[in-house]
Amino acid sequence: MTDGPQIVLRDYQMEVARPALEGKNIIVCLPTGSGKTRVAVYITKEHLDQRKKQGLPAKVIVLVNKVPLVEQLYSEEFLKFLKPTYKVERVSGNSELKISFPEIVKRYDVVVCTAQILENSLERAVSGEDEGVHLSDLSLIVIDECHHTQKGGVYNHIMMRFLTQKHKNKRLEKERKKTKPLPQILGLTASPGVGGATKMSKTEEHILRICANLDASTIMTANLGQYRKESEKKVESIEARKADPFGDVIKKIMNEIHEHAGLNPGHECGSQTYEQWVVQTERDAVKEGNENVRDCVDHLKQYNTGLQMSNTIRMCDAFSFLNSFYEDEKKKKTSPDGEAINTTDTERFLFTLFEGMVQLMELAKNPEYENSSLSKLRTTILQEFTRRNNARGIIFTKTRRSAIALAQWVQDNPKFGDLIVNAAYLIGGGDQSDVKPMTSAEQKDVLKKFGNGEINLLIATTVAEEGLDIAACNFVIRYGLVTNEISMIQARGRGRAEDSTYTLVEIEGSNVAEKETVNEYRINMMNKAIAKIRGLNPNDYEKRVSTFKYLYNSKQKGISNSSPSELKLICRKCNIAVCTGDDIEIIENMHRPWGSMMHYRGIDCPCLHVKNFAVTLNGKKISKCAKWSELPVKFRAFDYALYASQLASNSDEEDEDEEEEEEEIE
Repeated sequence: MTDGPQIVLRDYQMEVARPALEGKNIIVCLPTGSGKTRVAVYITKEHLDQRKKQGLPAKVIVLVNKVPLVEQLYSEEFLKFLKPTYKVERVSGNSELKISFPEIVKRYDVVVCTAQILENSLERAVSGEDEGVHLSDLSLIVIDECHHTQKGGVYNHIMMRFLTQKHKNKRLEKERKKTKPLPQILGLTASPGVGGATKMSKTEEHILRICANLDASTIMTANLGQYRKESEKKVESIEARKADPFGDVIKKIMNEIHEHAGLNPGHECGSQTYEQWVVQTERDAVKEGNENVRDCVDHLKQYNTGLQMSNTIRMCDAFSFLNSFYEDEKKKKTSPDGEAINTTDTERFLFTLFEGMVQLMELAKNPEYENSSLSKLRTTILQEFTRRNNARGIIFTKTRRSAIALAQWVQDNPKFGDLIVNAAYLIGGGDQSDVKPMTSAEQKDVLKKFGNGEINLLIATTVAEEGLDIAACNFVIRYGLVTNEISMIQARGRGRAEDSTYTLVEIEGSNVAEKETVNEYRINMMNKAIAKIRGLNPNDYEKRVSTFKYLYNSKQKGISNSSPSELKLICRKCNIAVCTGDDIEIIENMHRPWGSMMHYRGIDCPCLHVKNFAVTLNGKKISKCAKWSELPVKFRAFDYALYASQLASNSDEEDEDEEEEEEEIE
């Protein structure tokens, strides 16, 4: 048996690994593309080797926060360097397990998995549902993208279990009782961010809180010296288009809806502030049971999205989006024989209004009125592919819909074809949007093709910013997309090839250049805060970090205060009461059946999304509820055995009915 490839670390990588090699809990903070994961693999191997020599049990779990990262870290890093000496396995929500997760943890030395899988297994061990996994079974936990270890995230849930046990261990030590072993913690991040801070003191607090949540003895950074790659940065500004008849027609429709519903937005149509006004007005209408206003603002929301799309992508794509919305709405209100059903006066007004604006379709086809952002993007892409023989780049855009539309735009444009530009989109796998998500297999296929050069232009939402190893990329374009300083660092780091460029293309009304400047300021402030924290002596550091330890989020403290019977869910669309909290059961502390379907342990379960409902609790209407975690209610656990037996019983009854029918026919 021969060992796998040798792991050779650069000087700066060895420098940041040093405290972890001594068994300390640390955070490794290195820029994207500088080999954080390789450092983690090295620490893992040394950890396993040392434990083996000392005759101690060794078990490493590598946690990631996105499904595509499981396969990447498994095949490209941990398996590649640790086999055949150590057994490595990966598990995600998409894995078809032949054996249970606790059994996999027992059999393998290193397991790469999504954090939720470990959290579910830790919870099952506590509840006694099955043997589960205990923290004491593990000797090292590696947490990828560890800046997410805050607030109500799953990383934080796992670390709260760790900190609680550590606190208990201290008490047990005082009482001279046996303590439970805890794993070493290794956090990896390109940027802890500033957490919305505008002052240095608050930035320090934010970073110290993450250190506390990870029980880190220090945060390690390094000077990359000759290995530092800085992309050339450009900002491409655009001029407002001289005429926008397509947008003018949409604004005219929106103003007619305002007048019909008696609404006065006070914000410019197509703006972010208008979108916020629409969302709030819809919540108020649902709360008050005002169906006419609710229907009007639902349509206004679509028109506002259409306006924003016409500033970002082709007008024909924006029109197609609006047309699809109206076709779907009309379908819901039309019987199989073509008769209108349950249509209100307001709905008839809204349908007639859209159908009356026939010039929208003609205007959408006229390239003379296309937005200048698209022209600037076209010029930028053509320049990148002209100046390089083997250009390979990523365009980051805000929405899934724009990523899909831009990929189609590239494919439809003969100028791109002449330069052999092969584009594909990469979007998220979650179902939090109206756009059909990509499956894990589809994401993997696109990334593989991009890696081997079959695809040379990737158009992606933020799913590609964090963690994914996208090699040989020599230009990055952020198309009107500026979020926070963490995303900026992640996106910039995607350009890993020599002579790489980072370009920001402005979109009309987006103020992206100004936002990018703010992010530059935040990054500078974050780096200064990290340097200041690293300069603290160990006692001062421990004193400051300890103020954040064992402080549970107030929402977590308040959870489970109310009885499920006090929770009522009302359909946002028709204002009809659907169910109470007593009708809801929870699967593995995360899935609430009642709505879209999910497959769980061989049976199909309906799964509810709270955002689709108006919610009342203890008789009071809650104006905003986007996540279940925001509700202070503990639902009863899903009874798998009971549900399965009911299905079996129903199946038997159906078989009996079929037999009776057959007898009657005979």
